Amino acid sequence: MSIRWSDLNLLVAGRRVTLSGHPVALSSQSHAARFLMTQEPGCCPGCAPRDPAGTIEIQARSAIPLLSGSVHLSGVWSAHDGAYRLTDAHLVEPVGWSAITRRRALATGPLMCLAAAVDIGSARAAIQAITAVDFHSHAGGIASLERMRTGRPFSPVAEPMRKGGMAAVCLAVVGDGGTHKVMTDGRLHPFRDPAPGELYALSQLTFARVNDMARTQGMAIITNATALRAARAGTASAIIAAEGGDFLEGRPDRVDEAYAKWSLRHLQLVHYRVNELGDIQTEPAVHGGLTDTGAEVIRRCNKLGIVVDVAHGTFDLVRRAASVTTKPLVLSHTSLTNNPARFTRLITPEQARLIAQTGGVIGIWPPESIFPTMDSFAAGMARMVDAVGVDHVGLGTDMRGLLGPSVFPDYDRLPALADALAGAGFNATDIGKLLGGNYVRVFEASMAA
Repeated sequence: MSIRWSDLNLLVAGRRVTLSGHPVALSSQSHAARFLMTQEPGCCPGCAPRDPAGTIEIQARSAIPLLSGSVHLSGVWSAHDGAYRLTDAHLVEPVGWSAITRRRALATGPLMCLAAAVDIGSARAAIQAITAVDFHSHAGGIASLERMRTGRPFSPVAEPMRKGGMAAVCLAVVGDGGTHKVMTDGRLHPFRDPAPGELYALSQLTFARVNDMARTQGMAIITNATALRAARAGTASAIIAAEGGDFLEGRPDRVDEAYAKWSLRHLQLVHYRVNELGDIQTEPAVHGGLTDTGAEVIRRCNKLGIVVDVAHGTFDLVRRAASVTTKPLVLSHTSLTNNPARFTRLITPEQARLIAQTGGVIGIWPPESIFPTMDSFAAGMARMVDAVGVDHVGLGTDMRGLLGPSVFPDYDRLPALADALAGAGFNATDIGKLLGGNYVRVFEASMAA
């Protein structure tokens, strides 16, 4: 008997059922006979839903691979004290991202009716022809407070960019650095309140360091649309970004200072603490979405020419941001879910459409916990395309910022992603949009008077 997650509370104990879901390891294992299963893939290690109704404990006959996307299991059902369990479970058929083929991707919807055959050579040529952009990156280790405090050199960024053909990356300093950490539930949470002036002072150090790193590695710092459009494979350029407007400490005028002093051109409003600008996906809401201060920050960004990024923001934050902005929004690093778990970093099609309706773009990220292969990563981009259209999807790797392994570990992997997109049925023109063209358009619109 095949069942749906919405019917779990109707099941009779002792009955054998089959169910599809995503495995979550209880420890760092690639195979296990005992693990958890969730309806949607996790966005990071340890992010199984806190609601017991969203999690099933699996006790399998033998070890099952845990890194293969979604799985289809048969087992004996039981429930006790609100917790669900499937015992004597065995693998029936892997049905997740790893099983998606090019034919199935082409059949997912009208927006995927692209070229029936795409030449791999033309896919790689698309990288050479456009400005490939990663619009969320901590490459080089720029999020490391230890590096900043000791002056230890950053790891190479420009070299793998040139090798892979990545023309520009948004290098993001962390606005709430030192105030959050991984807790016992495996998630990042704020653990202390910053002292007055602490995060602003830290931003002066971090902005200076990322600017110095870019220059030391021979990366041009992009401050206008002309410079970004001219960037190409073989060069390496940086867009100075901030993940979290916490360094503003509630003062919108500091946006002007960061723009002029540090060449800030991409600002993500919130990160891992509920700040003065709005609520976040991973903690209980406090403000009911975007605050009035957050709205004023968006207006200043629109006026100056700074891309506004609503990643990590709640649905209510995104909805008000979309009503306030006069320029396209970016949601830089996430992926799609139809059944969001509590405190997930993933977004629904409805939230994605809010971004698209501003003319904006959504960056798909590559955690192995969601996309275990490059082909599945391309399929995840295709899934978002199916939801909002090919003009509103791009690449946001969260390079060096993920808690777990990435299927896109460095920029020399960009040609492999182009190949995978070709295998998913995208033509060269649309590959160019997905790998940077859409972000260039949004950046250009954000700079316009």
